[in-house]
Amino acid sequence: MYLRTMTKLDIPSGMRLKEIAGWNQTAQDWERFLTASPGGCFVADLDGGVCGTATTISYEQRFAWVGMVLVDPEFRGRGVGGKLLRRAIEHLDGGKISTIKLDATPLGKPLYEKLGFVSEYEIERWIVRTSSLPSPKTRGSRPPGLLSPDSLDSIFGLDRDIFGADRGSLLESLHREAPDFTFAIRNANIVEGYAFGRRGCFADHLGPWMATDAQVARQLLEAFLACCGQDTIVVDCLKSNTMARSLLESFGFSYSRPLTRMYRGANLHPGRAERLCAILGPEFG
Repeated sequence: MYLRTMTKLDIPSGMRLKEIAGWNQTAQDWERFLTASPGGCFVADLDGGVCGTATTISYEQRFAWVGMVLVDPEFRGRGVGGKLLRRAIEHLDGGKISTIKLDATPLGKPLYEKLGFVSEYEIERWIVRTSSLPSPKTRGSRPPGLLSPDSLDSIFGLDRDIFGADRGSLLESLHREAPDFTFAIRNANIVEGYAFGRRGCFADHLGPWMATDAQVARQLLEAFLACCGQDTIVVDCLKSNTMARSLLESFGFSYSRPLTRMYRGANLHPGRAERLCAILGPEFG
């Protein structure tokens, strides 16, 4: 087995591994990783077959993200995931990126701790079946009003402050792929909330989702739900945001599993997580 840089020819192998894991990413998501970091995504190659993956994305050199650490079940317990993670860290350290972040599952957290990652805050995945949502007759039509942004620039600027670094190109790619999932609420030309979304393999995924108060958060959630077309909806909500968690519960969402945001190095650009309802996703941050 040896590690090498991932290419677009490896996307079907990445899709196979994420399907085994039951994850929601699409081929377009893999392309996002490779576009953002063409030299920073890796596979474990065994006799011409891919048995593991890991991806990285750098945000303005302020910090980088590690995601999609996947290992074929037949090769687990052989250190494949650890080797891929160390290769990703080596790549980012070589790029003089002082901070590395990731969202860890309970299974992966001990490995990350051994490599110097520490906890920043907790995230909870919430899921709902669209059949259980209130007022299903409204789904499929985009609500009128201030929920369609005229320009994304102001949203990108605010998101940079919230996230801690610019990720406008990534958010723009989400908007191009699913423009009906992009929403903003303004008051006197000031953005009070925004939301993006993705259509995954088996679920529509809300995030990032930011709101200054409960009313704005509700408007954005209702707008997103009205446009969902898949049977399942996923939201990765900050555990500390009781407003967002209560709102999700009121719409019938159920808690699914925990995640821990972790970082390695100096966390010099933590952003403003207290204003965030939900992250983009554990693979992107």
